[in-house]
Amino acid sequence: MPFHVADIAFAELFLVGIVAFLSSILGGVSGYGVGLILPVFLAPVVGVAAVVPVMSVAMAITNLSRAVVFRRDVALWASGAILALGVPCALLSAVAYTFMSPRVIAVFVGGFLVLSIPTRRILERQQFRIGGKGMVAVGAAYGLLSGGMVGIGGLLLISSLMSAGMRGAGLVGTDASVSVIINLVKSAVFGKAALLDVELVLFGLMIGLCTVPGAVVARWLLKKIPLRIHTAFMDLLVVAGGVSFVVQGFV
Repeated sequence: MPFHVADIAFAELFLVGIVAFLSSILGGVSGYGVGLILPVFLAPVVGVAAVVPVMSVAMAITNLSRAVVFRRDVALWASGAILALGVPCALLSAVAYTFMSPRVIAVFVGGFLVLSIPTRRILERQQFRIGGKGMVAVGAAYGLLSGGMVGIGGLLLISSLMSAGMRGAGLVGTDASVSVIINLVKSAVFGKAALLDVELVLFGLMIGLCTVPGAVVARWLLKKIPLRIHTAFMDLLVVAGGVSFVVQGFV
C-alpha cells in the first residue's frame, strides 16, 4: 500500500517528531542513537521496507547539522580514510537492499538491531589502536553494514574512532562528517530504485529537521551528563524494537 503523509494521524507525526528530537540529543552526546531508536517508531508508520530509505534521508539531515555544529572538531584524516572504501561499499550494500523482500528486510534489520547491543559491548572492551590503514578497512566494513541496515554500522564506526583515540566533540563531529556522505549515497540509490518517492523524501526531511535542534542541545550537554542512563534505556528500546521488526515481517 503506497505511503501517504495525509493518512498519518497527527498524534503519530507528533510522536515521531518528538522521538527524532530526543534521539538526536542522545546521538549528539554519544555519537549514535538516532539510527537505533527512530526505526522502532517508523516501522509501523511507513512500513518495514521503507524504514531504511526514509532513515537515509533523515540521517543525512541529522548528520549534516551535527557536522556543522562540531565542524571545528572533525578529524579530516579519519573521515577521508573511512570514506575511501566506505562510499563504494555502501553503494553496493544499498543496491543489494533494493532486491530484498519486506520479510527479509524485517528479519535482517531486526536481527541487526538486537545484535547491536552485544556487538557494542564487545567492541568497547577491545583495547587496540587503529591508524590510517586500519581506518580504510573500517570504512569498508562500515559501508557494507550501513548501506542496507541501521544502527550497527554506526556502532562499529563509533567504536573504531574511539580505538583511534577520539573522544567527545572530535568523536561526534568525525562520525557525523562520514555519516552524512554515506546517507546521501544511500538516498540516491533508493531514489533511483523507486524505494523513495516524493512523499517519503519529504517525510524523511521532516524527521531530519526535527533532529536539528537536538545537535545544538547535545553540544551543550556533552560534558555535563553521564552516558550510563541513556545507554541502558537505548539498549532496552533497541532490543524491543528489533524483536518488533522481526514480528512485523511475519504478520
